Amino acid sequence: MATDFTFERLDHFQLDIPAGAEDACRAFWSGVLGMTELEKPPVLAARGGCWFRGGGVEVHLGVTPDFRPSVKGHPGILVRSLDALAERLAAHGHEVVWDDNLPGHRRFYAADKLGNRLEFLEPRPAATEA
Repeated sequence: MATDFTFERLDHFQLDIPAGAEDACRAFWSGVLGMTELEKPPVLAARGGCWFRGGGVEVHLGVTPDFRPSVKGHPGILVRSLDALAERLAAHGHEVVWDDNLPGHRRFYAADKLGNRLEFLEPRPAATEA
């Protein structure tokens, strides 16, 4: 089916957080992952939550009444130096669960301090012929 539009790239992803969890988000997204907090537009800042950017990834964390982290839904974040990220997360007390079920990639799952599921993955190097 032909379309009259083209997807360019993902602008950001949003995860739910409970009211008052901004400091926990800052500790994880900025403190552990090293992302930079972005200033939200004033009309959106009044709703609570916070935004972060690192490399080409931007995450918006929005306050949701009756927050419950998703059991299955998650962003898949491509990274370089996957092992270094796994070590950093583990050093900060976050469980890293490796999963080798995606051909062509190494990946693991972890969670932020609120229980939001996150997938981090890195393409496997292309096989070289001898």
